Amino acid sequence: MTQFTETIKAAAVHSAAPFLDLDASVELAIDYIQQAGREGAHIIAFPETYLPGYPYWIWSHTSKRSAAFYAELFQNSVDLNGPASQALADAARKAGLWVVMGMNEREGGTLYNTQAYYSPQGTLAARHRKLQPTNAERTVWGRGDGRDVFTIDTGKARLGGLICFEHSMDLNRYALSALSQQIHVAAWPAISATHADPNASKFDHFSFTLSAAHAISAQTFVILTQGRISQEIIDRLDVQNPEDVPTLGGGQSGFLAPDGTWLTEPHRDEEAIIYADLDMGMIPFAKFFADGAGHYARPDVFSFGVNQTPQVPFTPQGPLEVNTHVHTAPSGRPPMQQPPHQNANDEIGSILSPPAALGSDTDSP
Repeated sequence: MTQFTETIKAAAVHSAAPFLDLDASVELAIDYIQQAGREGAHIIAFPETYLPGYPYWIWSHTSKRSAAFYAELFQNSVDLNGPASQALADAARKAGLWVVMGMNEREGGTLYNTQAYYSPQGTLAARHRKLQPTNAERTVWGRGDGRDVFTIDTGKARLGGLICFEHSMDLNRYALSALSQQIHVAAWPAISATHADPNASKFDHFSFTLSAAHAISAQTFVILTQGRISQEIIDRLDVQNPEDVPTLGGGQSGFLAPDGTWLTEPHRDEEAIIYADLDMGMIPFAKFFADGAGHYARPDVFSFGVNQTPQVPFTPQGPLEVNTHVHTAPSGRPPMQQPPHQNANDEIGSILSPPAALGSDTDSP
């Protein structure tokens, strides 16, 4: 439950992980998590697909040249029941904070652009898959579904997030507002430094403007976390057209108040972990002016719903004569519990209040 007299310390990572190397990426992420824990942060947020890197080749390479990169990414993506995910959960528990991790998630034969939420109790509390990969991203990732629309109670605030151009999906953003979001994680890649993307020169404008619009419309704090381009990424991509070669650095990360203004100047280019104190007392002031999902809403004029039926390719129509396999996680651990999602009959206002076992009633330090 939010106390509007409370100040919450948040951390944002502006970094590029070791490119397409999951083990090394997780190791670096854990270093950041530990550092944020020592600094007393309640939440740490990572950029889009931090693990093990954004597929920048989709903007500069032919399909023939991209195939080998995709195969490498597939091998180094995160199984949410696997050891990399468990290591992140353990790190969140030891640091005593919430971790919002951008990752390439692998389920079956498909990759997803995912934000995974790890609780201070060391559990995978929720998973948001990008609802619609953008443009060329559809050559890499599958789509999320309505189960990926939620906010989660951290014990101090209601937390949720979106990935990159999901921020242009107005109903997606409004759903988070209707779910009483108070802290929003806006995760983006370092497209401003990748000159083969036709929007590269405008990308920092997009990331700020769309994130600020959500802050104002939802009366929420925004943690804007964006990646950067490392020399390793430049070397590995080996872009042939000189005009399209990425530049070192890029991206902007920072914290937006519920009025859409920067709490401090955004951080750019250099690798860093940055911090801000989020004064929750700013939210009631913003709500006084216009509560977009409350007194400033007009449900008698506008309404919409969220279809939270799982969108899966195979739905049994009768009893199946198959063996039941119990999957055992590495090191003899039981499988990590998959994040909860509300069933299709629940109303939007009840989205994702996870059971206690998954850390919804959290008394975080």
